[in-house]
Amino acid sequence: MKAEYLNPFLQATINVLSTMAMLSPKPGKPSIKESDITVGDIMGIIGLTGHSEGSLAVSFSESCALKVVENMIGEKHEEMNEEVADAVGELTNMISGDARSQLQKVGFDFTAAIPTVVRGKDHTVRHVAQGGTTLMIPFSTDDGNFYIEASFSD
Repeated sequence: MKAEYLNPFLQATINVLSTMAMLSPKPGKPSIKESDITVGDIMGIIGLTGHSEGSLAVSFSESCALKVVENMIGEKHEEMNEEVADAVGELTNMISGDARSQLQKVGFDFTAAIPTVVRGKDHTVRHVAQGGTTLMIPFSTDDGNFYIEASFSD
């Protein structure tokens, strides 16, 4: 994965979560993801095509997802449900849109598919990028952790 793709996704994640969910996510050290097993309890994933092919995934711990949704819509949820899943899908779409806008400014055009949301512990997701590397960026918040995964063909 090209390094110039990473920063827009990092910045987009911080922009969207701070604006839409009033959180101050703190990014950790990016790493190469070696497994298809996700870290988190609910994940939004979206395919991207254009300058390169790839995908973006946002995976939340249950506590973080519930707080994000509470902050976004002003309603507290005690468990994962369709409303939480819809919000995770929408956040994935917003992060993708913000990152694609930043990438377009430097000459990289991408089109996004419709996000898919997967729930459950230890689910697996295989990114679509052929021959690409999947990078994972951990984020911490006062209400739990979440992770961004990005993978693009080389």
